[in-house]
Amino acid sequence: MTRYFFISDDLDDLEHLEEELERAGIVTPQIHLLTNDDGAAEQHNHLHKVASFMKRDIVHSTLIGAVAGICAATLVLVTAFTAGWTATEAGWMPFIFLSVVLLGFLTWQGGLWGIQRPNVHFLHFEKALKEGNHVFFVDLEPGQDKMVKRLVKRHPRLKEAGTAAGAPHWLIFWQHRVTRFFVKTWP
Repeated sequence: MTRYFFISDDLDDLEHLEEELERAGIVTPQIHLLTNDDGAAEQHNHLHKVASFMKRDIVHSTLIGAVAGICAATLVLVTAFTAGWTATEAGWMPFIFLSVVLLGFLTWQGGLWGIQRPNVHFLHFEKALKEGNHVFFVDLEPGQDKMVKRLVKRHPRLKEAGTAAGAPHWLIFWQHRVTRFFVKTWP
């Protein structure tokens, strides 16, 4: 999927665009609004806002911490083996324990680092967000882009802001299915 970004300063217009996209067959999990003005966005019930959790770089930084933890754990195990420390009465157990602790600690540290930083995928929109604008993005499958471009022309205050790799198709599919299951099963 390809992610199309748009910038606007009008939440009413973005809400109308989202409604038009959904009427045209784009499912809600494909549509997102990134804004610093959460209070104003809450007044527009139909807008699908980016979760606060996803505004931060928690996932990306946690993965970096996990990779660092795997490297550190591997280094401990390799060093213990090559130095002959595993041949003592203590054996492998203290080094395995230390490796697990290092892996957990560095992964946790990565997550803490990520809480403090904006999501790396949204960094290039920081200036627009600080100026009071809103970033609207849509993950599209091949063939849907023509329809979206046609709808976007009806919204003159909307500025195109580029494209990027979107969410995987399977993720959008399952988000839509799970939401639909719970809404139709337990209204």
